[in-house]
Amino acid sequence: MSEFIIFSLLNTLIYGLLLFMLSSGLTLIFGLMNVLNFAHASFYMLGAYFAYQVSLKVGFIPALFLAPLGVAVVGMLVERYGLRRVHAHGHVAELLFTFGLFFLLDELVVLIWGRNPVDYQIPAFLDFPLFTLFNSDFSAYRGFMLVVSIAMFISMYLVINRTRIGLIIQASLTHAEMVNVLGHNVPSVFMYVFGAGAGLAGLAGVIGGNYLVTEPGMAQALGPIVFVVIVVGGMGSLTGAFVSSLLLAGLQTFAVGMEFSLADLFMKFGVNVQSDGIIGDILRIQIANTRAMLPFLFMIIMLIFRPKGLLGVREE
Repeated sequence: MSEFIIFSLLNTLIYGLLLFMLSSGLTLIFGLMNVLNFAHASFYMLGAYFAYQVSLKVGFIPALFLAPLGVAVVGMLVERYGLRRVHAHGHVAELLFTFGLFFLLDELVVLIWGRNPVDYQIPAFLDFPLFTLFNSDFSAYRGFMLVVSIAMFISMYLVINRTRIGLIIQASLTHAEMVNVLGHNVPSVFMYVFGAGAGLAGLAGVIGGNYLVTEPGMAQALGPIVFVVIVVGGMGSLTGAFVSSLLLAGLQTFAVGMEFSLADLFMKFGVNVQSDGIIGDILRIQIANTRAMLPFLFMIIMLIFRPKGLLGVREE
């Protein structure tokens, strides 16, 4: 039991911080630009593919910097020549634009790299056991992912809340005309913010693509859970996204090892589930088999009892 708890906690940290890296960019874009980007997971996918291509030429370390930068440039071009033009038509137009962009980027990846997974591997200098616990190895690359994720969270928090750049960005959202009068180009600020959010998703793709798998379906696999993270944490709240990422990751990670059903749990308290109908069938489903749906169930409960999320400040 202790082995299960310790390794579940470690896996929760890894998966949760990866979710945070992916959701932080979306939180940044929504919190500062009020734009809900449905194509955000596609930038995560682009980061993985860019890193794979760059690492073939110059190695993993240069790819760690060049791939997110390339994704950020793509994000800025999308905002400048696409999203900015539809922004005047309201949120529905923005949602439709980013929804279409999701499928466009997905098809572009298929055209360039094909439908099969690419051989994007963990770098050899990080492919060794960092320590051994209960006869199981914890790889150095997992530790590397933890360090990068935590460093990114601290950096983002300090930039947004403790620097002049963060002040200008936040003021551009609430007092755009005043910021413009002070000599700052507000549209350019939004373009850089959107690019930074895309770059953060790209960084998640760089360190997550080789840990998981780099293939065209990776955006569809993680895209829905990212929106669950920001809804549960609170729309636009960076700290909320961090908390909800770890919470939802823990929910899924611990559920994997729970090979019992609610009916079995009731039996321990002397309650025998006799129903042969749909209710009885549901109660007999093992919790491990509900792993994929638990975050969405949690989000529904959150929307019913606390619509603004754990640490959110906006009602809409």
